[in-house]
Parts: sequence; structure tokens; C-alpha cells
Amino acid sequence: MRKQTETEGKKQGIKGSSYLNLGLYAFAGLGMEALYAFLLEPALYGTTMENWNSGQTMIHWCLTCATWGIFAFVLIKKARQRYEFDLLKKGAPLKPWQWGLCLLLLALAFWQSYNSWGGFKVYLEFAGKGPLLFAFQYLYYAFETMLFLLIILFGQKACEVWFHKEGFPYGGILCGLTWGLGHILTKDFATGIMGAALGFAFGCVFLLVNRDLKKAYLILLLMFLL
Repeated sequence: MRKQTETEGKKQGIKGSSYLNLGLYAFAGLGMEALYAFLLEPALYGTTMENWNSGQTMIHWCLTCATWGIFAFVLIKKARQRYEFDLLKKGAPLKPWQWGLCLLLLALAFWQSYNSWGGFKVYLEFAGKGPLLFAFQYLYYAFETMLFLLIILFGQKACEVWFHKEGFPYGGILCGLTWGLGHILTKDFATGIMGAALGFAFGCVFLLVNRDLKKAYLILLLMFLL
């Protein structure tokens, strides 16, 4: 009984800022790519990212994926061990209306992508890059999805601790702000705004799947890829 009381006290003593810090670490992990792409690798290759050959581009993606994988592993482990927050815990089964809303958001993401790219994104990237570069880039997308999902998850938890209210996609707002800002700094304003809107939609999906990390990852990955 004493052990159980101590555990409950430990959980109650965790501050929202502790979870927010984990989310910001996930964002910092995403930001490591900019360090590689704009500082380290240009110095190594002697040219900017726009002029890299296929081999240099694939090395960049592999280095970035390895970094993101390490960040994701450490953050998930730290959340479980230090804060007893098990991110891999299975969520409750979804009701038909939840699946329906997830499919609607997936359809909207596809519609936006189709209009933005002027066609089916997956086909256009495959046709433009070829099989090998295409495979490496989509591996890169898979790792990127995990990092921004962690931003959503930790941001959601932090705000629920602060505000004592569930059901609002706080994590989507944090993801939209950080991801949108990152795209504004590395690409352009319009891409950043679209990233912010997409980040908010991702936060809604996370709640719709009852905070199930695996389900959320699968749906967010499809929304991101398509």
C-alpha cells in the first residue's frame, strides 16, 4: 500500500512543464536536420543542399533518420521511466464515428496535397526521383512522422496537466506552431501556414484515436505521405 501511495504522489507531482520539455526536445530533434543540411554537410561536400548528388542526398536522409530514431527512442523511454507515462499503451477501441472523422481528415489531407502538387504526390515523387531516392525519402518521412507525433503527444499531456481539461487538441496547436515555424524558416511563409494547419489536424486525429500511439502514427503517416 505504501508503495502504491508513493507512486500516486509521484505522478501527481509531475508538472506540465516536464511534459512540455519532452515535446520541445522532440522539436529540437527535428531541428537537427537543419544543422546537418545548412552547416555540417555543405562544409563536408563543398556545396549547398540544392546541388547535392543522389548519394549525398541519401546520406543526409540516413543521418537524419538515425538522429530522429535516437531522439524518439530516448524520449519514449524517458517518459516511461521518469514520469511513468507509457506512450505505447493501447487505447480504447474506436467507435464508427471516430473512424469516419479520421477518414474525413485523411481525405481532406489528400485533397490539399493533390491540389498543392498538381497531382498524386506519391506518383509524382516516384516519377521525379526514381525507385531508390523515392524509397529513402519515404523512410525519411516515416521517421519525421514519429517526431511530430511526439510533439503532439507531449504537448497534449502538458496542457492537460496545466488546464485540467481534456478533449481539446492542445498538442495539435503546439505541433502547428513548431512545425509551421520550422517550415517558415527553412522554406516559405505559405508552406509554414499549411504546416501549421496540418499540425492542428494531426492533433485532432490523436484525440480521435483515443491517444493510441500506434493508430495515430499510422493515420498521420498516411496523411503526411498522401
